[in-house]
Amino acid sequence: MIEMINVYKKYPNGIVAANGIDVKIEQGDFVYVVGPSGAGKSTFIKMMYREERPTSGDILINGTNLASLKNSKVPYLRRQIGVVFQDFKLLPRLNVYENVAFALEVIEETPKVIRKKVMDVLELVGLKHKARMFPTELSGGEQQRVSIARSIVNTPQLVIADEPTGNLDPETSWEIMNIFEEINARGTTIIMATHNREIVNTIRHRVIAVEGGLITRDEYGGEYGYEG
Repeated sequence: MIEMINVYKKYPNGIVAANGIDVKIEQGDFVYVVGPSGAGKSTFIKMMYREERPTSGDILINGTNLASLKNSKVPYLRRQIGVVFQDFKLLPRLNVYENVAFALEVIEETPKVIRKKVMDVLELVGLKHKARMFPTELSGGEQQRVSIARSIVNTPQLVIADEPTGNLDPETSWEIMNIFEEINARGTTIIMATHNREIVNTIRHRVIAVEGGLITRDEYGGEYGYEG
């Protein structure tokens, strides 16, 4: 589903965040991306949804080469990929239902389809009863659930999560992970950058370790592997 071929990324300040990365990720995989701060994890995942563009090399998502993809085509690519951020990125003036529905309105789905899909995903994340509440009325964990619902309402084949439990307490983090497990069980590929060693070591999946812009470890059922 995803393939990086000899990918380099060098920023204008001279920092090399990807130094010849080669990796394949299959449909249905659940992948943790781990490594120390500044190792290149965020760049690694941002290149997968074209938030960053590689300096050289190829990045293929279902056969589409992101390295040569025209900027005008990027919005269409992102409709096929769900992205979950550490800071939720919800629209404060929209309620829960409207935040999730927005992802469908931009692709001009019918109101009937929107209502069914939104209520289905809100039920999945346990927030159907809070559909009319606004982000400021929700806890951090609830806001992250809305963010997840928004990311999967288009039923994407791929969900990319950047530190999705980073701002949450341990109990809430486990609840969020249970949702990701359910999404993955339905066949969606999950790629998650995380510093949470307890989660990685407990819910075992493929672990890709990034250090100095290189993949230093790639193992199924691996451990977090870093101190702290």
